Amino acid sequence: MLDGWVAMALRSVAMEPASRIISALGGPAAVAAEVGVHRVTVSKWKMPRSAGGTGGIIPIQHVRPLIGMAKRVGIDLTANDFLPENEEDAA
Repeated sequence: MLDGWVAMALRSVAMEPASRIISALGGPAAVAAEVGVHRVTVSKWKMPRSAGGTGGIIPIQHVRPLIGMAKRVGIDLTANDFLPENEEDAA
Protein backbone atom coordinates (compact mmCIF):
# COMPACT_ATOMS: atom_id res chain seq x y z
CA MET A 1 0.00 0.00 0.00
CA LEU A 2 2.83 2.41 0.76
CA ASP A 3 4.20 2.05 -2.78
CA GLY A 4 0.85 3.15 -4.20
CA TRP A 5 0.77 6.14 -1.87
CA VAL A 6 4.31 7.16 -2.87
CA ALA A 7 3.44 6.89 -6.56
CA MET A 8 0.35 9.04 -6.02
CA ALA A 9 2.40 11.63 -4.12
CA LEU A 10 4.99 11.75 -6.92
CA ARG A 11 2.27 12.38 -9.49
CA SER A 12 1.07 15.40 -7.51
CA VAL A 13 4.49 17.08 -7.43
CA ALA A 14 4.50 19.95 -9.90
CA MET A 15 7.62 20.00 -12.03
CA GLU A 16 9.07 23.21 -13.44
CA PRO A 17 9.13 24.91 -15.81
CA ALA A 18 6.16 23.04 -17.32
CA SER A 19 3.87 23.61 -14.36
CA ARG A 20 4.39 27.36 -14.38
CA ILE A 21 3.98 27.69 -18.16
CA ILE A 22 0.87 25.51 -18.34
CA SER A 23 -0.78 27.43 -15.51
CA ALA A 24 0.05 30.79 -17.10
CA LEU A 25 -1.50 29.67 -20.39
CA GLY A 26 -4.80 28.60 -18.85
CA GLY A 27 -4.21 25.01 -17.79
CA PRO A 28 -3.80 21.62 -19.45
CA ALA A 29 -6.99 21.77 -21.53
CA ALA A 30 -6.11 25.14 -23.10
CA VAL A 31 -2.52 24.09 -23.81
CA ALA A 32 -3.64 20.74 -25.22
CA ALA A 33 -6.07 22.45 -27.60
CA GLU A 34 -3.30 24.76 -28.80
CA VAL A 35 -0.75 22.04 -29.56
CA GLY A 36 -3.16 19.29 -30.64
CA VAL A 37 -2.59 16.69 -27.93
CA HIS A 38 -4.79 15.23 -25.20
CA ARG A 39 -4.92 17.17 -21.93
CA VAL A 40 -3.54 14.13 -20.07
CA THR A 41 -0.43 14.37 -22.24
CA VAL A 42 0.02 17.98 -21.15
CA SER A 43 -0.50 17.00 -17.51
CA LYS A 44 2.31 14.46 -17.84
CA TRP A 45 4.70 17.29 -18.67
CA LYS A 46 4.27 18.38 -15.04
CA MET A 47 5.05 14.95 -13.60
CA PRO A 48 8.42 13.44 -12.59
CA ARG A 49 9.95 10.96 -15.01
CA SER A 50 9.69 8.30 -12.32
CA ALA A 51 5.90 8.67 -12.49
CA GLY A 52 5.67 8.56 -16.29
CA GLY A 53 6.06 12.27 -16.92
CA THR A 54 8.66 14.41 -18.64
CA GLY A 55 10.19 15.83 -15.47
CA GLY A 56 8.82 19.31 -16.07
CA ILE A 57 10.11 19.56 -19.63
CA ILE A 58 7.76 20.59 -22.42
CA PRO A 59 8.63 18.73 -25.65
CA ILE A 60 10.55 20.96 -28.06
CA GLN A 61 8.00 20.65 -30.87
CA HIS A 62 5.45 22.48 -28.70
CA VAL A 63 7.63 25.41 -27.65
CA ARG A 64 7.03 27.64 -30.68
CA PRO A 65 3.21 27.18 -30.70
CA LEU A 66 3.08 27.93 -26.96
CA ILE A 67 5.17 31.08 -27.37
CA GLY A 68 2.71 32.16 -30.06
CA MET A 69 -0.23 31.39 -27.77
CA ALA A 70 1.38 33.43 -25.01
CA LYS A 71 1.82 36.43 -27.33
CA ARG A 72 -1.84 36.26 -28.36
CA VAL A 73 -2.99 36.37 -24.73
CA GLY A 74 -0.47 39.02 -23.63
CA ILE A 75 1.97 36.84 -21.69
CA ASP A 76 5.69 37.47 -22.02
CA LEU A 77 7.16 34.03 -22.69
CA THR A 78 10.47 33.25 -24.39
CA ALA A 79 12.33 30.08 -25.35
CA ASN A 80 14.52 30.53 -22.25
CA ASP A 81 11.44 30.10 -20.06
CA PHE A 82 11.22 26.49 -21.26
CA LEU A 83 14.69 25.58 -19.99
CA PRO A 84 15.08 23.69 -16.70
CA GLU A 85 15.99 25.92 -13.77
CA ASN A 86 18.96 23.77 -12.75
CA GLU A 87 20.94 20.72 -13.83
CA GLU A 88 18.98 18.34 -11.58
CA ASP A 89 15.74 19.27 -13.37
CA ALA A 90 17.29 18.32 -16.71
CA ALA A 91 18.36 14.85 -15.50
